[in-house]
Amino acid sequence: MSGSTVPRRQLGRYLRDARGKARLTVKAAAEALEWSEAKIWRIETGQTSLRSLDVEAMCRVYGVDAEMTEALMGLAKETKTRGWWHAYGDVIPGGFDVYIGLEGAASEFHWYESELVPGLFQTADYTRALITADHDDIGTEEVERRVRLRMERQTLLTRATAAPELRVVLNEAIVRRPVGGAGVQAGQLSRLVEVAELPNVALRVATFAAGLHHGIMSGPFVTLRFPTNGDGKASEPPTVYVDGFTGDLYLDKPQEIERYDQAFQRIWGASLNEADSKKLLIEVAKEFGS
Repeated sequence: MSGSTVPRRQLGRYLRDARGKARLTVKAAAEALEWSEAKIWRIETGQTSLRSLDVEAMCRVYGVDAEMTEALMGLAKETKTRGWWHAYGDVIPGGFDVYIGLEGAASEFHWYESELVPGLFQTADYTRALITADHDDIGTEEVERRVRLRMERQTLLTRATAAPELRVVLNEAIVRRPVGGAGVQAGQLSRLVEVAELPNVALRVATFAAGLHHGIMSGPFVTLRFPTNGDGKASEPPTVYVDGFTGDLYLDKPQEIERYDQAFQRIWGASLNEADSKKLLIEVAKEFGS
């Protein structure tokens, strides 16, 4: 399996969605593009790389706007790369996030975070503090747009159909670090308590007392798994995502998935159970709120 599988899968998903929004069948799209139906199917299932000119043609037939067309053409260039490390900023416009597409399609998350609250669990104030700290060159309007985007992503936690299952471990440093100040941190910890009560979320804290647990060795990561098709097979292979400072790492080789699965199980086992983790969150929230 080559390093380009994630961009291919994402490109296929976006093009399939675009065709659906255009209310075109595979047959109609193939006829308009003068391609075979099999070619459309291979593209939409991420089984083949694409030239950016082919993507442009598909976007034109599907009525995709210029900004998204540019983004998908940039993603097409990434389907031909060999490395695992994808720094998309040089070819894909800002605001187009490959990970968001994976996140929205996933049915199960195994997540370890060492420094910051995961985006799906953040309060608006916590998110705002992170964005302003990392981007001191953008205005208030852009900050608020990014905050709204992150808040919109969180709807997947409580969506009516097929809400994903999440098992999440937070390093204790996340709990005790006052991002945005004591008041913001207190509100964030209260939000974590609320999230932990959702039926599809299991949240644990890896305390300092756990010592040298596997999360310290692996660093933060999230393993995403995807729903099964009618034949019982997963719609996409599992993927490990690592958020990097200069680029994002996507892994989907079976041996890599297995290694991260083993790491997560050890981190999970070394952490406080859900009930004790919740108690810790409540206690520290009171400390920051006092």
